Amino acid sequence: MSSIQVTVLSASNLPNVEKFVGKSDPYATLDFQGDKKKTEVKENELNPVWDQTFTFDLGGKALDPSDSLTIGVKDYERVGRNRLLGESVVPLRDVVSAPSHSCELNLTLQDGNKRPTMATISLKISYQPPAQEVAPEAPGAEESAEGGEVGDLTYGEGGTEEPLQEEGGVVSTKGGKPSRGVARRKLPGNLSNKPMDFQIRIRVLEGRRIAGSNISPVCKVTVSNQSKQTRVKKSTDSPFYDELFFFNFHESPAELFGEMIEIQVFNSRKLRSDAFLGSFKLDIGVVHRQPNHAFLRRWVLLSDPNDPTAGAKGYMKMSMIVLGPGEQPPSEKVEGEAEVDSDDIEANLLRPAGVELRPAMFIFRVFRAEDVPQMDTSAMQGIKKVLGVGEVQKELVDPYMEVHFAGRKVNTKTLYNSDHPEWNQELRLGMRFPSMCEVIKLRIKDWDRISADDTVGTGLLNLSMVSWPGEEDGFLPCFGPCFINMYGSVREFRTLPDEFDDLNLGKGEGVAYRGRVMVELRTILGELPDPKQSVVDITPEELMVVEGFQRCRKYRLLGIFMDASMICEMEAPVEFEVSIGNYGNKLDTNIPPSSSTTQPTNAVFDGCKYYFLPWGSTKPVVVVTSFWENISWRLEALNMLHKTTEALEGDLMKINMGLKTRMNRAELTSYCVGMLDRLIARCRKQLPVAQAEKGHRDTELDRHMGKMRRKQLDNIVALAQELREKALEPEEVLAAAMDYCQTLKDISLEPQNSIPDVMIWMITGGSRRAYCRIPAHQVLFSTNPGCSGKYCGQLQTIFLRYPGAKHGKTDIPALLRVKLWLGLQTDQDHFDPGTTEGEVAVFAETYENETKGLLDPWSPSKMLRPHWSDADGELKLKKNTFVPPEGWEWDGDWFINPELSLLYDRDSGHKHFLEDIYENQSRIPGGHWVEATTSWSDVRGDSCPAKEETELPEGWEWEDEWQMDLNRAVDEEGWEYAVESTLLGWSPGERTYHMCRRRRWVRKRTFVEDQKVLAKKQKMEQAKTEGWEYAPLFNMRFHVKKRKMDMVRRRRWHRKMTAQDNSATAIFAIESTRLSPGDDDSDDDEPKAIAAPRVFLSYDKPHKYQLRCYIYQARDLIAADKDSSSDPFASVSFLTQSQQTEVVKNKLSPVWDQTLLFDEIEIYGDPTNMERAPPHVVVELFDHDSFGSPEFLGRAVATPMVKLSSSDSRSPRLAWFPVMNGTKQFGELLATFELFLTTDEMHGKAAVSLQGDDDDLPFLPPKRGEVYSVPPDIRPLMHRTAIEAVCWGVRNMKKYQLSSVNSPSVQLEIGGNIQETKVIKSLKKNPNFEEPHLFFDVYLPKEDLYMPPVNIKVFDNRQFGRKPLVGVHMVRSLRDFMAETAGQLADATEPAVLPATMDNISLEIDGPSDQTIPHEKGGSGTEGMDWWSKFYASLGGEYADKCGDYLQTGLDTIQVYPYELEKAEPYGGFRDFCSTFPLARGKTDDKDEEAEEVVGEVKATFRIYQLPPDPKADLPPRMLGNLPGTGAEECLIRVYIVRGMDLQPQDQNGLSDPYIKIKLGKKKISDRDNYIPKTLDPVFGRMYEMTATIPVEKDLTITVLDMDLISSDDLIGQTMIDLENRLLSHHRPACGLPKTYCITGPNKWRDQQDPKTILENHARRRNLRGPEYEGTNRLRLGNRVFSLEQFEENSILHGDLGPADQRLALHVLHTQNLVPEHVETRFLYNPLQPEIPQGRLQMWVDIFPKSLGPPNPAFDLTPRQPKKYELRVIVWNTSDVTLDETSITGEQMSDIYVKGWMAGMEGKKQSTDVHYRSLDGEGNFNWRYIFPFEYLPAEQAVHISEKEHFWSLDETVTQVPPRLTVQVWDNDKFSFDDFLGTLTLDLHKMPVPTKTSGKCSVKQLQGGKTVNLFEQKKCRGWWPAYLIDNDTQEMTLTGKMEMTVEVLPGEEVDARPAGKGRDEPNMNPKLDDPQRPETSFLWFTSPFKTFRYIVWKNYKWYFIIFLILLIIVILAVIFIYSFPSFAAKRLVGA
Repeated sequence: MSSIQVTVLSASNLPNVEKFVGKSDPYATLDFQGDKKKTEVKENELNPVWDQTFTFDLGGKALDPSDSLTIGVKDYERVGRNRLLGESVVPLRDVVSAPSHSCELNLTLQDGNKRPTMATISLKISYQPPAQEVAPEAPGAEESAEGGEVGDLTYGEGGTEEPLQEEGGVVSTKGGKPSRGVARRKLPGNLSNKPMDFQIRIRVLEGRRIAGSNISPVCKVTVSNQSKQTRVKKSTDSPFYDELFFFNFHESPAELFGEMIEIQVFNSRKLRSDAFLGSFKLDIGVVHRQPNHAFLRRWVLLSDPNDPTAGAKGYMKMSMIVLGPGEQPPSEKVEGEAEVDSDDIEANLLRPAGVELRPAMFIFRVFRAEDVPQMDTSAMQGIKKVLGVGEVQKELVDPYMEVHFAGRKVNTKTLYNSDHPEWNQELRLGMRFPSMCEVIKLRIKDWDRISADDTVGTGLLNLSMVSWPGEEDGFLPCFGPCFINMYGSVREFRTLPDEFDDLNLGKGEGVAYRGRVMVELRTILGELPDPKQSVVDITPEELMVVEGFQRCRKYRLLGIFMDASMICEMEAPVEFEVSIGNYGNKLDTNIPPSSSTTQPTNAVFDGCKYYFLPWGSTKPVVVVTSFWENISWRLEALNMLHKTTEALEGDLMKINMGLKTRMNRAELTSYCVGMLDRLIARCRKQLPVAQAEKGHRDTELDRHMGKMRRKQLDNIVALAQELREKALEPEEVLAAAMDYCQTLKDISLEPQNSIPDVMIWMITGGSRRAYCRIPAHQVLFSTNPGCSGKYCGQLQTIFLRYPGAKHGKTDIPALLRVKLWLGLQTDQDHFDPGTTEGEVAVFAETYENETKGLLDPWSPSKMLRPHWSDADGELKLKKNTFVPPEGWEWDGDWFINPELSLLYDRDSGHKHFLEDIYENQSRIPGGHWVEATTSWSDVRGDSCPAKEETELPEGWEWEDEWQMDLNRAVDEEGWEYAVESTLLGWSPGERTYHMCRRRRWVRKRTFVEDQKVLAKKQKMEQAKTEGWEYAPLFNMRFHVKKRKMDMVRRRRWHRKMTAQDNSATAIFAIESTRLSPGDDDSDDDEPKAIAAPRVFLSYDKPHKYQLRCYIYQARDLIAADKDSSSDPFASVSFLTQSQQTEVVKNKLSPVWDQTLLFDEIEIYGDPTNMERAPPHVVVELFDHDSFGSPEFLGRAVATPMVKLSSSDSRSPRLAWFPVMNGTKQFGELLATFELFLTTDEMHGKAAVSLQGDDDDLPFLPPKRGEVYSVPPDIRPLMHRTAIEAVCWGVRNMKKYQLSSVNSPSVQLEIGGNIQETKVIKSLKKNPNFEEPHLFFDVYLPKEDLYMPPVNIKVFDNRQFGRKPLVGVHMVRSLRDFMAETAGQLADATEPAVLPATMDNISLEIDGPSDQTIPHEKGGSGTEGMDWWSKFYASLGGEYADKCGDYLQTGLDTIQVYPYELEKAEPYGGFRDFCSTFPLARGKTDDKDEEAEEVVGEVKATFRIYQLPPDPKADLPPRMLGNLPGTGAEECLIRVYIVRGMDLQPQDQNGLSDPYIKIKLGKKKISDRDNYIPKTLDPVFGRMYEMTATIPVEKDLTITVLDMDLISSDDLIGQTMIDLENRLLSHHRPACGLPKTYCITGPNKWRDQQDPKTILENHARRRNLRGPEYEGTNRLRLGNRVFSLEQFEENSILHGDLGPADQRLALHVLHTQNLVPEHVETRFLYNPLQPEIPQGRLQMWVDIFPKSLGPPNPAFDLTPRQPKKYELRVIVWNTSDVTLDETSITGEQMSDIYVKGWMAGMEGKKQSTDVHYRSLDGEGNFNWRYIFPFEYLPAEQAVHISEKEHFWSLDETVTQVPPRLTVQVWDNDKFSFDDFLGTLTLDLHKMPVPTKTSGKCSVKQLQGGKTVNLFEQKKCRGWWPAYLIDNDTQEMTLTGKMEMTVEVLPGEEVDARPAGKGRDEPNMNPKLDDPQRPETSFLWFTSPFKTFRYIVWKNYKWYFIIFLILLIIVILAVIFIYSFPSFAAKRLVGA
């Protein structure tokens, strides 16, 4: 059995309705589906406690979520009616969906008018479902057991809800079935940090059921930081807006998509503080992830975020579109598809999944933070330290944490002076769940007393990553307890503003670790936080539980640096730092030092371009010890999933490549089966889980994710097995496997990763220059090989990056080859250095420093630096103070070990060097020039030997003799002069005050000796110098040879250590400390300091290799020179060497055909290991300039093929590598690379000669001059090829060097073969070439992959033989122009016979038989039909109501394209005759020209086919024959502009005043006078006619501008149409073909030629036989026979049709792929946002060559004009109106009057008179409303034209549905009138009234019968008035109205006059005064009636009794007064 149990607990604050004595006597009533129950009565109590339970039997049925329970509280009266104290309606959906099927509620009671009171009632409701209904199991903890959804997540729901369908990330309530067992979500992915243009469009359509009575709603739309609002709609709860807002942004997707869209609705009647009605929020990223990046015409649910229990506040219908660069907005109104019924909100509601939004609460527990960097200056700390006051050193940061979600934020307390704060607070955020917002931002901020608080770092929690959709494995958002890492700018504090501060806000990739914070997230449904307790402290008991999650283990991060190359020139030594978190950061003093940096090394030139670090055989090793939580099982599972995904992606890539290369189907199918088998095996493996015995602590999220991942993997296994068993094609397998891959990516996320990323920094000169960030899990070690990181212990190549995105640099900071390993210290034995040839050695290191004065000898340094110190001079490191760490011992004594880079002098790496020396002379004032004291010096002024005494360095030889350098600013003898040599300021002219002069002598020398041999000799010489290195100062670069200015020197001492215990840490405790001013080098006792040793991997000798770089060609490079070309050369860098190719002049697709040989490449380590991860080859392309440095074009990265044995028979294959410049591709490089092992020391072989004499190496490539070419077996295979080219003409050439291009010629170049056209004599008269055909007989690669591009160059032939290059274009791919044989014809392009223009074809022109029919306005042929009827009938869908009965008449429709006609698939952009190639230009001095990307166009086409190999064989016939004449054609152009849509607003009011401007050649038409005011969707309905000579005037530009009265008009957007392509295309788009041939009516034939003539011309151009007519109903065309019956069998034939033979010819034309009659939709673009549409324009163009005669009359597109109508409403009576007031006598009454108006005319409201004192709800009026309006019958809309403000210049035109609103009010004289009820009637679908009042109810408005008042004209009867219940959103009957509603056309208004109210003329019908009861009067205007009907009626018995009593009292008084006298008289008389 099923039942509901309701326990009525208590009530409080009940109103006291007892007027005189005591309090209310309350009791509660329960009503469920008519079954009523009540509690006992609590007498004289306003806070009763009942605690009574009632049971409602459901009879075995399940409870429906839409059911509700009504509870009321009444006052018990023994006599009279029980009075209502309050009531409430309880929806039972929460009870159904709750897992426990029970809930406790505390409800606010409402009075009889549905207004909230202060009274509340407490209930407990429980539901017992039937036996077969099983409650869903709670997916997680008790508080998260409820189902729901966050953003795009769906959770398990109980009850009887239908399954919901997810649409691209947001769940819709539209029907649909979810896929089998797969819960999918769309994750944000990696968003770009590059700023770009975005446009967000929000269309506010209408609202429904807006909460409130008699409101005037206005909608405010806020996107990010921009806000706009609609117009105010008065007195309605269902406003109609249809307003479009544009929001433009130039931000990165990473920043913008995290912002929110907020929809808010306000009541404009109220003060702003009390005007809020409801809101809706969602992230911009949610919209962007939808199909087409849009939500279209969807309802959104409004709610009150501050009161989640308040329920729905109404609904708004919206469209939201997010447009990025190059994207076009989707059409909101799909043609031919009817819109979902607008009344059915539930069917199209945009809201999170689930039945209803529920109150919910996010609970963030913020425990502690670590490693927060310094944020405040230490100036005050330094002053206090100097003065000796203040406290101990403080941490200079005051952190607090802030949590942001859905526009709300809450923060912790601030902890001052703490870099490791412990907040231990619980933050609570209330919301309505599920929410459409996804991202939770956690920010650590630094409190500042004066300035704004600084952001330390930002962490993001994406709800889609901490929750999961689905019913079985879904769970609510939860997280932790776990640390979240913060990243941002560099940690080092800077007083000046940091250029990377934006990184701290989460914008872009953080470049440094900024700390981490430990948090926990829980989600609780059904509860809201107490505003007073949004932040509470965590109890100590709860803190003890969390401590278990903070247990740390000792980790070791090991790194071996093998090579550092491609370093830019650095003046200071270079070192690399490896850190993880804060560990290893050498600039942070809060952590112990570690061996985290390489030794500072001077960079050495590589001989060509870059520098490298000469580590030689001693490779630096870094060791970083750190402490982190043991979360290995999380990261191991993540690595397993990543490896599965990568393996699947690799298989998919191979299958995709196999499909592209047409691989054998059987082999491909077999590979697909193998791929599925491998995928199944990987997915069946168990993922690692937490193990308590290993100290693992899993969280709730870990458990949920484990279940979810297992479910998804099992589902993939099941689907893959099912797919394997089917015999599917590889394409189907590929599509299914891509879905599996996406599922794997979705679950390959780990939000609870508390181990920070590994950071590698390049440091030079004490500053950080470049970095790399590596996720820790990628280098994490696991004892299970399948769980180790991708790069763990593997040699990888790393490209460092400059921090930030604003550096603008194109070079690579450094290229590293490094091996990283991260693991527990207990696992470090598993680290394999990867070689058996090297030894890892640990050295203690110290530097001996000495200084000298000008005259003093060298002495130990004291002032500038300690005598013994580290490399930076910060620590005193005396040799005798080093103490070996525990577990280590010394291995030998201290020895001098000089830095290797010092062996390299300034000429190192150079093969040619220019030696220079300066000859110096001086004089006294007025004297002669004599030798100076320092007669010979270098450029710094240091003394050096004379030029004759200069010694030639060993290994070099002179090329020539000493020569004076005259290529400088010197006089004719080479002298330059200065006042004083030390002051510089040299000048070439001699002056009397010049005392010094010098001249430079230069001499070239060439290196001839082996560099390695020379290095050994230099090393020996350095040993003689005792290892000293010299420099002017300690912070400058050191060198070996002493120079004159050197004032300091140092040498490095090392002492080797060996480890006794592998777990020991090599950190020295040294009797030294950091230096301070005034410190000396004494041996006084000082605190101990710690220092880290140096670790090296030493090799005995390297392996030698030879690299062969086969650089064949490049294509599509950018033009870098002014002549629109480049002079490219390639610079190839490989490890420590680099070389350059030859420079190819004036090419954008250079062919180098060159082999670069890299000899003597030394690579250390095992060759087999190197083969698995060979070094990268970096090829950089530059443009050579005669003056200045080369300009960077792009960079390509490749991996060589490694050959370790001569028996390796593999042959490299040329491949295209993308050439990247930043994030964009600028061309491709065709190359390949081979790396040969030339020595094998392991087997004792001798060194191999590198000159090609050794048999192990292949022969050297053939030479071409002084360079090697690419070997024949590698270069592409060539074959004989024919290329036919048609250069039709040149168009739209821009000026070059301020002169017009007038006589151009075109040069075509392909594969080195060049041909050129003849010169066009005058570009202005005829831009076509007289002889356009060119033919190439060339040898080209046989494979399409290697096909060279075609270079099109345009030259301008000017006077005096000048021929400048004015434009270039590169045709990258010729595949579209290729044919297998000369006879092959491509169906898509029809190249065999090109269409001819009209100047060379003789035609017999037979015009239509009705040429003399005059121009008639559309619609005259068929009553009520015009062109717009045809247009709307063609659109269909919601426009079908605007076309009338057009479709029933059988008339034509047209094709409406939602895009440009060129984009229609059958027509191929009308390139069947010629393609248009845009021309570009290189650099120019003219800034305006440089800004123009397109400087002209070339119209050309190509045909490529194979020729016979024998050159003597006959050539096949030409494919591009029968070319038309090249003459110009004069044409008549008709441009039809239908309407604009979604135009970009240009005015402050969010609207525009658009008009059309047309330009064709020099002709312009401006339609400014006919601008359309204040609209974004103008209906133009204009036709413009002009003449043009094609091709001279071929580009038709249609511009839409915004008219401005004062300033210049603003450009909205423009579009351009190439008329020449349309005229020449065989698809015949010049004039679209109608569906039928009509000679009259709205579809009258408008073409110049009749269908028969068109068909004949078409058959002639296509070489088709015919047409041959057999009578008038049959014809033969080619091999096909057509009959009229087959086309018109089921058609409706009307009287406008022409002859049968013409109709048959037209039907046949429609089968020939010709363009039909159409309207195209063209997108408008603005140069300010060139890639984002600014609106759409629906239009078409007709082109009529004048040689064919005059065209027929044009269509009339004049917009429809509205007709005048009048709506007459007579309010007769009202009945059962709610009595809203109580009279002084206690009677319920109302002063009723009725108010009415039409939609859009709220300012013209009309009201009846007042029916006073209605005691029974009845009112009598006999009152007439008259509403004149303008109406468009065809569009069923009211046309409203009025000024918005009195200062407005133009009237605003709007169209609204014809709706009548009638409201019933209660009149109050001394307060605002009370609103009683409303009624809104749609005159098209007006509910049928009832004849009597008794039958009238709200059911008439809920799906009852309707009538169209415009058809019925008049309607009388009773309609209900109602109010919307705020809780249930249901209609409540509040009255009934008897009315007559009548619509009169304008012509009948004057014939049937009538006055307003009962004014004259009171007729049609005449209205008599209402017969109101005598009680109806205004009390203070009728005192007598007031006494009679109010006082006397109610108190007459009181008056009578009072009079009787008064008479009795008077008589008694008289009696008492008279009795003594009377008695005395009686006694006296007696």
